[in-house]
Amino acid sequence: MIRLSGVSKTFDGGKTWSLRDVSLEIAPGETIVFLGSSGSGKTTTLKTINRLIDPTEGRVEVDGVDVRRQAPEELRRKIGYVFQGIGLFPHLTIEQNVEMVPRLLGWPRETRLTRARELLELVGLPPAQYGARWPDELSGGQQQRVGVARALAADPGILLMDEPFGALDALTRDSLQQEVLDLKRRLKKTIVFVTHDIFEALTLGDRIAVFHAGRMEQLGTREDLLARPATPFVRDLFGKPAQQLAAFQGVLG
Repeated sequence: MIRLSGVSKTFDGGKTWSLRDVSLEIAPGETIVFLGSSGSGKTTTLKTINRLIDPTEGRVEVDGVDVRRQAPEELRRKIGYVFQGIGLFPHLTIEQNVEMVPRLLGWPRETRLTRARELLELVGLPPAQYGARWPDELSGGQQQRVGVARALAADPGILLMDEPFGALDALTRDSLQQEVLDLKRRLKKTIVFVTHDIFEALTLGDRIAVFHAGRMEQLGTREDLLARPATPFVRDLFGKPAQQLAAFQGVLG
């Protein structure tokens, strides 16, 4: 569904490179996690998929078509996008926020209202209770659920999630991670998820792409990364979590 071929990006004419020669393929229905620290290139890579950033070199394809052959607005309406800042419109109700993209696409009013209410139920916010509320009346976790519902409103095949839970407390974050896993099972979407949290990556990813200093160090399953690290950086990155997991499993017996 998604293919990146030799993607590189510089913002200063080649003096420094935010991305260097990133190539990967993402299968339909797969959840892939981009893992790395701030400045590692993971978010830049994500944004090349929906043309928030165009690569300096290389090619990005969605469904076999180069994304640069599509108008950015048209492409983005086919790809759901959830980010940490949430970005709900404060002057619109929760229901109106969710139906925004279908409205832009010209869906009939009743169709988009039905879709918004279905999605609010799906993310655990019954529309009879939450649909008429305003964003500032919801908790951070509830607002993020609305963000996920809004990203799914036009039924996109691809869902991009850029550190969506980074600002939330640990319990809320864990709950939303489980909801993402549930949505994945039920909706069969292709999900690209960006995080700096190793355990979040291990929880959510069918495969994990590890980024460091603009390069993709390794792409593999959690078992690959924990048992067969491809570089010293990946070995060191996952070494401590592997020890912590082993110790935790030992305590549980």
